[in-house]
Amino acid sequence: MRRLLTALIALAVQFAPPLHAAAPGVTENRIRIATIQDLSGPIAMLGAPIRDGIVMRLDEENERGGVHGRRLAIAVEDSGYDPKKAILATRRLLGSGEVFAFLGNLGTPVVMATMPLIVDAGLPHLFPFSPHQATYAPTHPLKYQLFAPYRDYMDAAVRYMLQEKGYRRVGLLYQDDDYGLEVMRGVEAGLASQGLELVERTGYKRGATDYASQIARLRAAGCDLVVLATVVRETVAAMREARKVGWAVDMLVTASGYSAQTHELGGEAVEGLYGVSVMPHPYADAAEGDLYDWIQRYRTRYDADPNVWSAMGYDVADTFIQGLRAAGRDLDAASFSAALGQLKTTPGFLGGPTYQFSPDDHLGNRRGRMARIVSGRWQLVSDYLD
Repeated sequence: MRRLLTALIALAVQFAPPLHAAAPGVTENRIRIATIQDLSGPIAMLGAPIRDGIVMRLDEENERGGVHGRRLAIAVEDSGYDPKKAILATRRLLGSGEVFAFLGNLGTPVVMATMPLIVDAGLPHLFPFSPHQATYAPTHPLKYQLFAPYRDYMDAAVRYMLQEKGYRRVGLLYQDDDYGLEVMRGVEAGLASQGLELVERTGYKRGATDYASQIARLRAAGCDLVVLATVVRETVAAMREARKVGWAVDMLVTASGYSAQTHELGGEAVEGLYGVSVMPHPYADAAEGDLYDWIQRYRTRYDADPNVWSAMGYDVADTFIQGLRAAGRDLDAASFSAALGQLKTTPGFLGGPTYQFSPDDHLGNRRGRMARIVSGRWQLVSDYLD
């Protein structure tokens, strides 16, 4: 009987669950996360620097010994800005059981397709490059967003343009998907606050390259301001088309087109373009102190100058690391969410805003600044807009 009892106890110990089961992607000495970027599609010029900024910040933390003794690893998947491809990548990563969280996924169509899969799997969905309302509302313990939402900042940006510049006939060129529709709602709200409506709106499909018919419609409507719910390549193409036909109308682009690549690719055609700024561009010839040192480290590592997307990727990873530190050594999705829900960051050398969360509000920032391309580079022309 004694031998039987001993055997039963040994069996129970062998198959009993651990006192604290490890979270997916978390081991004694490592935390593995994932990110889905466009590295081969129409916005790869954004995805590659975002990836580089994220990886650079994670590696810097690893050089300091990691977070609570754990090194940080990341799996990078290429979506090609295709929601179907992104879904396959997400399922593959979830199936591995070796991912703690998804960080900084790029593109509203991709995010809207993959976020439900990630959250349903019980993993944190953090700081996507898609300031869509669904990425933080309704409040969910696994959904956190850093970037001001399209609706809020485009509402404020349109009001600023109307009040400061006196525009009365506003048109919209928008990508015909969740991104474009969210921007449209913000533009409509800003116009409504001044007793106005869009005089024309015209859409395009992702990947389009010819905007002649859309520009012709907006011009025929007599627009004195055109809002662009576009990304970099589309912004340049739309403005080139307008200038080609002799239409010097002012244009305002969302933060998705606020990029050094816009003026690098567009040249004279995009001079005077207004945009919404998330953080200042890290122009090397104007940098000093910690920012200058960071630019030099980036150049050495990647043999390229960083841009605002590099800076935002770095910032996303830094905020994630601050959340890990606050969560402590006993890490799982619940402890991480509880810590992040009380986090307030301090603006760093990159010039971004303060991010602050609460248990009831998982959106870190609601405001943007206005910028304009002057003499071939972006210049801030306002403080944060309310």
